[in-house]
Amino acid sequence: MLSWEYPPVLVGGLGRHVHALATALAAAGHTVTVATRHGHHADGSPAAMDETVDGVRIVRAPQDPPLFDFHQDTLLPWTLAFNHALTRTALRAAKTQDFDVVHAHDWLVTHAAVTLKHHLELPLVATLHSTEAGRHQGWLPDDTSRAIHSLEWWLTYEARRVLTCSAYMRDEVDALFDLPADKTEVVPNGVDVSAFASPDPARVAATRSGFGGGPIVLHAGRLVHEKGVQDLLDAAPSLAAAHPGLRVLIAGEGPWETELRERAARLGLGDTVRFLGFVSGENLPVLLAAADCFTIPSRYEPFGMVALEAVAAGTVVVAAASGGLAEFIIDSETGMTHRPGDPAALAAAVSRVLTEPALAARLRAQATEMIDRHFTWGPIATQTVAAYRTAADGERDMSARLIAEELRVVIPEGNLFSRDRR
Repeated sequence: MLSWEYPPVLVGGLGRHVHALATALAAAGHTVTVATRHGHHADGSPAAMDETVDGVRIVRAPQDPPLFDFHQDTLLPWTLAFNHALTRTALRAAKTQDFDVVHAHDWLVTHAAVTLKHHLELPLVATLHSTEAGRHQGWLPDDTSRAIHSLEWWLTYEARRVLTCSAYMRDEVDALFDLPADKTEVVPNGVDVSAFASPDPARVAATRSGFGGGPIVLHAGRLVHEKGVQDLLDAAPSLAAAHPGLRVLIAGEGPWETELRERAARLGLGDTVRFLGFVSGENLPVLLAAADCFTIPSRYEPFGMVALEAVAAGTVVVAAASGGLAEFIIDSETGMTHRPGDPAALAAAVSRVLTEPALAARLRAQATEMIDRHFTWGPIATQTVAAYRTAADGERDMSARLIAEELRVVIPEGNLFSRDRR
């Protein structure tokens, strides 16, 4: 597997997806190697360059010169430099073990994935967790976006099998990249319930009291425009007026953080809204369990894995009815939904959760049952292995057709394979 993020380096849901899938595959008896970038643990110590954790071998690529900070303006040169190091790291791993398939996660590993496919002569499977056009509401505003779109197209072209996390994403990917209908398959995200259920009650209580003991409305995710945090801020004044002591907690980092902080200040939300920054994996379950309501007001959301994590922690989800979210957060059944970009509707849905305990209890129970039936990693790993086998079979069929075509071109009629030859 190739991924630009993997523990301890986590940016968003992609890294958690790859980690959970890799460990589930290893637990099922498969040999899994993840090639990713190097990083540091929370205590500042460097991660090992080559180690095995939870049955998964992790090989990490160093950052090659030239060295520069990773941000939006340096995204493309950083990615190209990273792919050189990632390719070298993955090829080194291939010297010590045989692989059957290359699985690439998103466009940031495209160059490495295509190189490994051709150099090692292996089938390539690609998972697209989102698209550049989708993140910009269907258009490509600048040269960087157009370059990313071209890399996404190339990855889907080179892949023998393309996986998406939702039917919404499958339709988007098929339309954007003009893929054959039988090339794309939905393999959903999942959640490790044991990692989020039943956190330490003392820590949960301390977290609640640390924010004043009133109702807690939580959002966690990348601070980017498409996540809709601006709509949560716009809903916060009416929520605070209706629910004394309410706190809106926003966990995460991203390029829109300054804009969101300024918006909160303009709305006079200094006592209501708290920006928590990035919350580590061990602290996120506690924060989720401490919340009375988890909001995910995304205007574009291919899936929304953090919504499953909130459910696993026992928290009711209020979500925008957008993208893949709308496929499993069903209004008044597994959560509450609202129209994307509508702060008033968001506030109304949150208020119902906070004021109707019977409704909240029913939503929690039904959402938990949904996870148990559809979103655990064991069955998802099994489905992924089936996709690998389909890709490998397709690669063999293509090789056989190419060989047959070469024979028809190179060997004339009446050749040594002819029945009439004596």
